[in-house]
Amino acid sequence: MIQLRPAIYSLVLKPVVNLAAMQRYNHTEKKTQLSNGIAINYVQSGKGDKSVLLMPGALGSAWTDFKPQIEKLPELLPNHTIIAWDPPGYGKSQPPARQFDLDFFQKDASFAADLMRALGRPKFSILGWSDGGITGIIVAGRYVECVEKLIIWGAGAYLNAEEEKALHAIRDVQKWSQRMREPMEKVYGVEGFAKLWSDWVDAASAIFRQRKGDFCCAEVNKIKAPTFILHGKKDPMIAAEHIPYLRERIQCCQYYEFPDGKHNIHLRYADEFNKLVAEFLLKKP
Repeated sequence: MIQLRPAIYSLVLKPVVNLAAMQRYNHTEKKTQLSNGIAINYVQSGKGDKSVLLMPGALGSAWTDFKPQIEKLPELLPNHTIIAWDPPGYGKSQPPARQFDLDFFQKDASFAADLMRALGRPKFSILGWSDGGITGIIVAGRYVECVEKLIIWGAGAYLNAEEEKALHAIRDVQKWSQRMREPMEKVYGVEGFAKLWSDWVDAASAIFRQRKGDFCCAEVNKIKAPTFILHGKKDPMIAAEHIPYLRERIQCCQYYEFPDGKHNIHLRYADEFNKLVAEFLLKKP
């Protein structure tokens, strides 16, 4: 790239750069009330007729989990509006306090469909990471007529014994690195984050004990939407067995693997990830 001399070019280029930045990062953040009275916080960017819902991971929110997608996907998908939500009890969708029970994934799926209807976008595609991928599978399986395309990563349809054991090993967030804790502590506070994560581990463990770890196995078989599974081969959070399980059961499935990727491929490899997502969403069925 040519190195420009600031003294000569800054006055000419600066307004252009700022305008491009404003266009790139233009977004709105607001709340909308669902039919059940719960207020959901969401971030919206882009102005296209088609819609994409970004569904965060455990305890995640629009900004903690999807900043590169909120900011960059509108450039690649000018015909799409990007919507990233904070699920009930997460991020700025508080109050109410987060409620965990055996059906919390299914309830989030219902809330997500309600949100998109409330926004006047009853047909949409989904990008679901980790817990958001599980919820996305449920939405695609239960609300077949609503979901145009499904993109998931870091998600499994069930929890196996080794994964359940591993969750208890990371239950104490004080054993996490500061880099891992800090984003969530900013959202929930130090004590609030520790309690919320502990409650999540309890809920996942209860599903393992009482439902044999079944998160969404029935819904996997009901998905009709074209589906894109992305996977970090070195993802320490999900067992390798989940990938063939999903690929064998989802009818119209495309797969892409990041050889050195871990759980957060959409953040670590944001540009490549966004390009792959855009290509999939723009491809005609």
